Amino acid sequence: MRVGVLTGGGDCPGLNAVIRALVRRGTAEFGYEFVGFRDGWRGPLEGDTVPLDVQAVRGILPRGGTILGSSRTNPLAESQGGRSGVERIKDNLAGLGVDALVAIGGEDTLGVATRLHGEGVQVIGVPKTIDNDLGATDYTFGFDTAVNIAMEAIDRLHTTAESHHRALICEVMGRHAGWIALHSGLAGGANVILIPEKPFSIEKVCAY
Repeated sequence: MRVGVLTGGGDCPGLNAVIRALVRRGTAEFGYEFVGFRDGWRGPLEGDTVPLDVQAVRGILPRGGTILGSSRTNPLAESQGGRSGVERIKDNLAGLGVDALVAIGGEDTLGVATRLHGEGVQVIGVPKTIDNDLGATDYTFGFDTAVNIAMEAIDRLHTTAESHHRALICEVMGRHAGWIALHSGLAGGANVILIPEKPFSIEKVCAY
């Protein structure tokens, strides 16, 4: 079996670890062959590949980012010569002899993967987002690292706030999901935690 691998969307701790685990386990235990697609969905959309074998993943575990590159290319919005992005991907996968695809990504990346699955493509989605905002999983990889980094920042803010008699605000990522804010705020001993899921009054926060 020939398996394609891609990483899409924003940066996240653990991307290279997932790529390495896929290749090493898949090669050793199942005898699969792997091919990497460059820069998220742009890779299968344009047939841009890179060899992905055990040698290619050697030494990547401690490296940040992703050796495959990433992008926010959306194949659902891409059409060329009367062919939709989904059709182009299916044609390129067939031409490259790729039997299945592993899409490592968050909400947007896995949304495209779901659409391809509906079109008959063999797809596995790996939940990658520090925001932890994907259904059907308890924790997405990258989330724990993000929480710990934010918690360390909040720990450092305490002494500065006390020394200067000020209230300090720490803003974290998460878009429409408050998981990082909630977990890092609880761990770091924040007085107030504001999350997108719960409406709040800024006047009440200031008064508190």
